Amino acid sequence: MEYISTRGNVGKIGFIDAFLMGLADDGGLLVPSEIPVFSAEKLKAWQNLSYQELVLEIFGYFTNDEIPAEDLRAMVNASYGTFRDPGVTPVRRLKDNLYLLELFHGPTFAFKDIALQFMGELYTYVSRKQNKTIHILGATSGDTGASAIQGVRGKDGIKICILHPHGKVSKVQELQMTTVPDDNVLNLSVDGNFDDCQRIIKDLFADLEFKSANHLCAINSINFVRILAQTVYYFYAYFQVAKQQDVKEVNFSVPTGNFGDIFAGYLAKRMGLPVNKLILATNENNILERFIKEGVYMPGDFRSTYSPSMDIQVASNFERYLYYVLGENPQLITELMNQFRKEGKLVISGDDLLRVQAEFGAHGVGGQECLDTISKYKAETDYLLDPHSACGVAAADQCAESGDVTISLATAHPAKFDEAIRLCGIEQAFPEQISSLFEKTQRQTRVEGTQEAIVSELMKFYNA
Repeated sequence: MEYISTRGNVGKIGFIDAFLMGLADDGGLLVPSEIPVFSAEKLKAWQNLSYQELVLEIFGYFTNDEIPAEDLRAMVNASYGTFRDPGVTPVRRLKDNLYLLELFHGPTFAFKDIALQFMGELYTYVSRKQNKTIHILGATSGDTGASAIQGVRGKDGIKICILHPHGKVSKVQELQMTTVPDDNVLNLSVDGNFDDCQRIIKDLFADLEFKSANHLCAINSINFVRILAQTVYYFYAYFQVAKQQDVKEVNFSVPTGNFGDIFAGYLAKRMGLPVNKLILATNENNILERFIKEGVYMPGDFRSTYSPSMDIQVASNFERYLYYVLGENPQLITELMNQFRKEGKLVISGDDLLRVQAEFGAHGVGGQECLDTISKYKAETDYLLDPHSACGVAAADQCAESGDVTISLATAHPAKFDEAIRLCGIEQAFPEQISSLFEKTQRQTRVEGTQEAIVSELMKFYNA
């Protein structure tokens, strides 16, 4: 397996080089040169594997044997050995044909732990093997930052800086990032929204001289390894549901703002997983819903919502999907992304749009609908959904056909978003790991939302 850019100007490179490059040097996103397709017999053979064993099987098709099997196994076991559920990502039946895939049993109670615990181990491994310093730079709408920091805090040879939009993450998300005392961690609270943070990150990675001189590496889902790690739980969830009832295909309902998590599901489908529809659940920042329904991709006015991790207008992984749905044509992708950068809009139509609509459903969940869904399912099933997971369930209820088996992704523990839960008149008990955060000292630096201000803080951090 080799890796290429969606824009066609990065030659075929190996797994480790793709991991370290993050954003492709031509400004595109790295994708595998070919997608392996697993047969029904292969899937059947995998059905009873543990989560860790399934990771090893799937990654084996992508790593090009660049990592010895015993080293990869050690990283996988270290990544998932501390999860609070032995199944890592257990599946719960919520009602009838609706299941929940619980992705919040890692150290920071969010789905980002699934990929970022592994990526933290892999960055540590590469730093040690290559005897090189790694500076991880990322932006977060809330959960990525805490998960990434947890994965590399205190590790030799690694420094991590995370940008988050000031005042636009939940209090628990903020505390999980800013109460980490390790000297290799820098939190920048940026005036602006997540899209501003993400734009600055992409511009810094696109500056190849700056990127090389400062050993920058990506932790956001622009890094393909993060996407690959997330494909595993789609397979695992399907296998768990298939053990409970006779099922040929399933829908997945995915709360998403940056298109990374649902792109992992799309990739799993391309790899042979029996997926009927991928249901895209979003909130009032519903640029992706409009794209799927109308073929128009155009940011609107930013809105702060009860599901802040999805408060995103410009989705990093959208380019990867465009690359595949438009026939893997890098010249066309380059033209479209340049057009989007200049005009702030791109449109697809005709057969291209029909292909999108054949694979995806979409529903933008309004604020009151989100709260009503939390209240409804708490009353009817005694299950407490966080607001992002509630968006996924609401979209499943809206988009799934009668008789469909649907797996909705529960992406975070409700304790991370108590502000929304309290608006539903519900009081919850916090896990000790979260309640203890409120007693800790915070460390963060507030900065202007400009590239110059960010670079200034980075230089002080890197030279300390």
